[in-house]
Amino acid sequence: MTTETSCAAATTTVCVGTACRETHTAERAACRVASGYRLCPRCQAGLRSALRNLPALYEECGLLLTGSRTPQEKTSGGPLPGMRLNGRAVEARSAVLRGLASWAGLVAGERTLTAPRRTVPALAMFLEHHLDWLCRHPAAADFSYELGRLERAARRIASPAQPRRVPVGRCVEPGCPGTLSTTVDTGRSEERGIRCDAVPEHRWEEHQWLHLRERMRQPGHPGQPAHGGNHPPRWLSPQAVSRLWGIPSGSVYRLASQHEWERHRKDGRTYYAEADVRRTLSHRKDSRTER
Repeated sequence: MTTETSCAAATTTVCVGTACRETHTAERAACRVASGYRLCPRCQAGLRSALRNLPALYEECGLLLTGSRTPQEKTSGGPLPGMRLNGRAVEARSAVLRGLASWAGLVAGERTLTAPRRTVPALAMFLEHHLDWLCRHPAAADFSYELGRLERAARRIASPAQPRRVPVGRCVEPGCPGTLSTTVDTGRSEERGIRCDAVPEHRWEEHQWLHLRERMRQPGHPGQPAHGGNHPPRWLSPQAVSRLWGIPSGSVYRLASQHEWERHRKDGRTYYAEADVRRTLSHRKDSRTER
């Protein structure tokens, strides 16, 4: 089991920030970090920019709650009768608030500080104040990914990108010739999940992916050998755990430390043993499946 070291003991020499990981290998070779840091100056600046942009994006999504960019007059007793809420805007605002609060909780807990008020401006300001510490933290790569994801998701509400389907594998239902795929680059909750291109009724929600994958790995399923056998250990990124069980990435990191999940590091990113994750969070999956 890998034991995470303190921030000051970090030995990473190549930046693990999302922007650097997504660039060409030859370019990444020159993207070194200062002693004790896990992120290069460019990625640090990107995080600072994201923290300063998120409060404005949060407010912009607020203007879209009722499908209009015009600020709505506040009324008591909830929305006006017949008023339709923009579900995408609601989800984006909720994700921003939860994500920032989770990382602020991590900082406050590990540094024994008083947590900021649970508002996006206060949380963003708090995280920016402690950004140097976060850039040296073992979870810096995950923080970089999470902040970038939150910023991109909020921006997509105003100018959504064209969604695309990514193949997953053959349908698991007996006799079905269809192919399963999932939608990416979309903010519409109704477009998410895994769907069969042959039978519309064959579909699974995101949180059912682990159960679906088990069915796809059973002997006799197309793409699997007819005989059984041991499967190699499976690893999950914090983002995968977050999406499958519906918890913020910052909370994933705390749970991993608390329950001592086995860890594997690759390209500066941390991955957790699926078996350990499921032992801790199986009750969450079960409760979501029953909904």
